Amino acid sequence: MKKELSIYIHIPFCVRKCFYCDFLSFPTGEVKDTIECYVNLLCREIKQSAEAYIEYQVISVFLGGGTPSLLTTEQIGRIMEAVRRYYQMTPDAEVTMEMNPGTVESGEPEQYITHGINRASIGLQSADDGELRRIGRIHDYAAFLRTYDLVRRAGFCNVNIDIMAALPGQSIASYEQTLRRVTALAPEHISAYSLILEEGTPLYERQSEYRFPAEEENVEMDLLTRRYLADCGYHRYEISNYAREEYECRHNKVYWQRGNYVGFGPGAASMVENVRWSNPFSMESYAAYVTRQETADLLHRQILTPQEQMEEYMFLGLRMVCGVSAAAFARTFGISVEDVYGDVIRELHRQGLLVREGDRIRLTRRGLDVSNYAMAQFLFD
Repeated sequence: MKKELSIYIHIPFCVRKCFYCDFLSFPTGEVKDTIECYVNLLCREIKQSAEAYIEYQVISVFLGGGTPSLLTTEQIGRIMEAVRRYYQMTPDAEVTMEMNPGTVESGEPEQYITHGINRASIGLQSADDGELRRIGRIHDYAAFLRTYDLVRRAGFCNVNIDIMAALPGQSIASYEQTLRRVTALAPEHISAYSLILEEGTPLYERQSEYRFPAEEENVEMDLLTRRYLADCGYHRYEISNYAREEYECRHNKVYWQRGNYVGFGPGAASMVENVRWSNPFSMESYAAYVTRQETADLLHRQILTPQEQMEEYMFLGLRMVCGVSAAAFARTFGISVEDVYGDVIRELHRQGLLVREGDRIRLTRRGLDVSNYAMAQFLFD
């Protein structure tokens, strides 16, 4: 039986960078030749890497960015054809493509489906146009609705919508309006994140110009998210992710459960059989790597030690509401989780942040609220 593998494909282009974004992406303007050259490099990397994964079958593909929907449907088709040609994909593989409102034209979602895309992830962030302007989004709420309608009419039956809390100028009332408008559309999946001000971004540099929600308001927004989405039929399965039954994101669960994944494109991260690496970050060094003008030493491979593997098993696995399996920990590492983390588990249980229920060890609701603190306790000194 073949091992399972997930593939991430990075599309680093966008119309312009959002004011909060610190991801690896480049505003393109009208530089179509740059995108075409990049697609050729990407397909070449996919082909060149395939020989190392003959013993694997692909269970999920994720086209992220940046804005993958800036590419033409023909370019998306070539990328997906390269994946299908050089990798073995399971018949039910989940294939997600991120789409930004304002970058999807009529007829394109139908073409995405013909190219094998079966899950759409649309970045709304807020249903309030003022909030969208303050964070530098290129669209308004009406543009989002047009994109969502195009995707549904094309036949997409698995759609995620991204929303954000703690935005500049946001109130509990405006955030609740976003929740109401999004759930009224009945997407299968909702990702609800809180804004993090990243150093070096325009929003970080200009934060003094805005009123941000107070800590008490942030807590109230988080509580509202959990209660409102639960009432609408969405179960929380990870700190920031909610889904209807059978619509949890398979690709992201691979990350949280330490499965094997390989990334293509500049800066894309990979982790296969406990070896971790990232592609070169700049377009120039990425092109040199793919065309073999420079060696694979650029990848900076790291073989994870058993301790590092245990740390990741716990602090990634505990992001999920179901927590981690003690039996799986023992099978993986040849030692019981109690022998390694018994003191930590008992202390977090005493603090009301963690519970043990049969085989499962999971964070409580309070533990999820302070997850960074709780998960940090599983790091070795």
